[in-house]
Amino acid sequence: MIEDCPWRYRLNEFDLKVYDSVLPDKHPLIYAERLIDWDGFVPMLEQHYDLSRGRPGILPLLMLKLEYLRYHFNLSDRGVMERAETDLLLRWFLQVPLCYQLPDASTLCDFRGRIGADGFKEIFDQLIAQARQAGIVKDRLRLKDASHVIANIAVPTTIKFLGQLRDRLLEQLGVFAPAAAEGFRVSLDLLRQQTDEKGADVRLECRVELLRDILHVISELPQPEQAGENLAWQSLQKLTELATKALSDQDDPQGHRLLSLVDSEARRGKHGDWYDGYVVDMLVDADSKLITNLQVLQAGGDEAKSAVELVRNEQETHGNKIDEISIDGAGFNGEMLREFEQLGVEVTVPAKEIAASPVISNTEFTVCQDKSHVTCPAGHNSSYSQRKGNATIYRFTRKQCDQCPLVQQCMTKPGTGAFGRSVSKTDYEEEYKRARARATTAHHAEVRREHPAVERVINEQMNHHGGRRARYWGRAKVAAQQYLTAFTVDVKRIVKLLTKGACADIA
Repeated sequence: MIEDCPWRYRLNEFDLKVYDSVLPDKHPLIYAERLIDWDGFVPMLEQHYDLSRGRPGILPLLMLKLEYLRYHFNLSDRGVMERAETDLLLRWFLQVPLCYQLPDASTLCDFRGRIGADGFKEIFDQLIAQARQAGIVKDRLRLKDASHVIANIAVPTTIKFLGQLRDRLLEQLGVFAPAAAEGFRVSLDLLRQQTDEKGADVRLECRVELLRDILHVISELPQPEQAGENLAWQSLQKLTELATKALSDQDDPQGHRLLSLVDSEARRGKHGDWYDGYVVDMLVDADSKLITNLQVLQAGGDEAKSAVELVRNEQETHGNKIDEISIDGAGFNGEMLREFEQLGVEVTVPAKEIAASPVISNTEFTVCQDKSHVTCPAGHNSSYSQRKGNATIYRFTRKQCDQCPLVQQCMTKPGTGAFGRSVSKTDYEEEYKRARARATTAHHAEVRREHPAVERVINEQMNHHGGRRARYWGRAKVAAQQYLTAFTVDVKRIVKLLTKGACADIA
């Protein structure tokens, strides 16, 4: 329940005199407390509490402010409590009396678990709503970019990782089939003796096969009664999913591999260099430089799809209509371009140049209205078609091409192969044409000159407020961290815009 003792937080005359005599007239935290409508966050905080049951709790707004201070100064839970105990400015920002004893640092962890990623997103959205109400956020242009987040894990070797997964499986299997679990442990001891002096490849292969055997036995187990409420059974099923994914990774080592049992959602990706973790994808208002929306993806996630989700989510949340979005090269994606056209959002994206071809380009072949065939520059129609992903491959017969007067210009090796010329046509050819046409305009160049502003916002988020490294395990908790970080960055920016330079020391 919520603490029903308002007198605990009431500033008396002595408190006010001390604060007035000690605190400066201008400071980022003073402006932040006065200019941000902190009471506006109370209803969404209180919905995560039972107002009539349980022990009296700390005011949730106080906990939110402590989280803000933690990210503002890059402090730990214990660090922010220790500093707030003795720093009068922080205590004034919290609006607590001088004699008020701050809660234990562990309550911050409980608070974050209670609110969760969805709750912190609501709070972040409420801050953007306040900025919109103040006329700060515009809908002229959104800048979209992404950056990597390094997971809070130590990545084990493959053999060690599979061993950790196997041991966890046997522990849970022992709850439902103790004899089978013990038998696998005996097999493991024999396996270690037999492969002790073998190479790493042999040892890995043997352990993979043992893991497959364990999964087979688990798949044959009868489901217990009330399986949905049986925590041991649910844990076994979750471990089975992870083990299946790990074995799939052995078959397809180029995919997004499972890296750790500690954080099973972290993946390996490349952002300049290889890293292990996540991607934070964000929208920034080009006029106010405020982060208006973000989401956390697994490393290697689909940024083009994410861009559409971000725009759609922001428009549904705030009821606004974004006119244009600027994206880097990852946004030159036909499916994304089509979806944005359907949303009525103009896209500014660097266009990929059409690769030079020693023969007649695919663009010179015209697709008929029903897309059943293409017509070549010599006027011949293709005879075969085949779907492949988001494209159709059209083929001409060998006889058609051998008799064509343009065959020398059309094929690198005329007169060879089972077919004549093959032409691939994407489903999004028209969208690509329009994107390439826009890329030649003066407006495109003007928007691209604005795009680097998003890099400065990302730098603030990732390098000045701790967003680069995950503090927690799991995508939802990493998302909560990124929302709180973005909340902090946006509060600082809103204060700076509203004070119009009156507080020059705001970063």
